[in-house]
Amino acid sequence: MAVKAGALRFNTDSNKLELYDGNQWTQIVSTSPEAQTGGTRGVFSGGLDPYSDVMDYINIATTGNAITFGTLSVPNSALGATSDRTRGLVFGGYISPGVNTDIIEYFTFASTGSRADFEDLSFARRYCTASSNGTRALIAGGYATNYVEEIEYVTIQAAGESKDFGNLITAATDRVAVCSKTRTVIGGGETPGTRITSIEFVTTSTLGNAASFGDLTVGRRGCGGSCNSTRGVWMGGDNPADTNTIDYIEFATLGDAIDFGDLSTSAGRRQGHPSSSTRGICAGGFPNANNIQYIQLMSTGNSIDFGDLTRTASDENAGASNGHGGL
Repeated sequence: MAVKAGALRFNTDSNKLELYDGNQWTQIVSTSPEAQTGGTRGVFSGGLDPYSDVMDYINIATTGNAITFGTLSVPNSALGATSDRTRGLVFGGYISPGVNTDIIEYFTFASTGSRADFEDLSFARRYCTASSNGTRALIAGGYATNYVEEIEYVTIQAAGESKDFGNLITAATDRVAVCSKTRTVIGGGETPGTRITSIEFVTTSTLGNAASFGDLTVGRRGCGGSCNSTRGVWMGGDNPADTNTIDYIEFATLGDAIDFGDLSTSAGRRQGHPSSSTRGICAGGFPNANNIQYIQLMSTGNSIDFGDLTRTASDENAGASNGHGGL
């Protein structure tokens, strides 16, 4: 009898509880951001400054300026990022004019200065988006030599080449993913000459093509996206002028996004956007912003000032946390 994704078993050899993610059995780790890093940690990687290798971090439960974390292997912008409880991954990007990369790197949230090679994407791309259910990371959309529809996946704790997952409905760049434990929901983006409103979703633990979820309140590309286990939020973007719009969906339902409020300072597009179970973060943005803003995910309203990144400018950075909605 075939094992279904989401099945549990107790491994009598290792004395550990394991979850079947649709591809393999993975160990369930009992831990928390509070135990690991004194609260949920958000890490921001790279950015366009003009090309940056800087990594810095914040404790999402507090406010204040970011602190230096370490550096990437190469200066990189327009990259994607996601994570599990202990490890963050960064994917792809734009390492010099006209040059995309297929690099995947990882770092350990609790250890500043950590960074190591993971393996590679199946092809080089920039402006991809990423999500995680705590075991598996998905990488979707972006731009290679054209607009990308492919979705790939890796197992976060097992370094290896990415594998095919399925396709998006719409090939597009600058899409932004939010996630619960079961669903990855991808909104907005750009097709040739058009900012799109469409929201699509997949079940993260399975394989297959995306299905329609609904629409954003405003078509735009390069939003900031944050999430907890029940709600996904998109912040900012451009259409083509910068917008301060914030809107949200509930993961358990299908339908159009709902107005949440506004960014207090327009961050433009391509911000870093880690989150905790209570807060969503929007950091940096085009053109050349270094401010950090936050929202309370389960309320509605405008964003509040948090502090600043360590660099003077950081659009196109990638944000990841050890406490987002997929964990």
